[in-house]
Amino acid sequence: MGKFVIKETKTGIKFDLKAGNGEVIATSEVYTTETACKNGIASVTKNAPVAAIEDQTVEGYETVKNPKFQIYLDKSGEYRFRLTATNGQTIAVSEGYKAKKNCENGIESVKKNVVDAPTVKAE
Repeated sequence: MGKFVIKETKTGIKFDLKAGNGEVIATSEVYTTETACKNGIASVTKNAPVAAIEDQTVEGYETVKNPKFQIYLDKSGEYRFRLTATNGQTIAVSEGYKAKKNCENGIESVKKNVVDAPTVKAE
């Protein structure tokens, strides 16, 4: 089972969604307060399981409604995803993946791991 790990940074507070094996599968923006961070976690928990997938790496891709996972290529040519809420705001992002299939697997892992994921503070 996955878990959300809240941790402080130099500029604020953020969360990582970790899979059961401890791997980080999604990361948040940096928030100014812990309450805002927890609201972000609630949004990911609510939106990820029902989010459609918009693959922006294919020509003439179909735009889907929010909430959605957007698959895209970054500047270095790696596949990444971002999860947007119903209001279109980005609420979680992934690391870079060399293969598109691994990026798709990351999305599936997020969808699976947010269900009943506890929230803990980083040690």
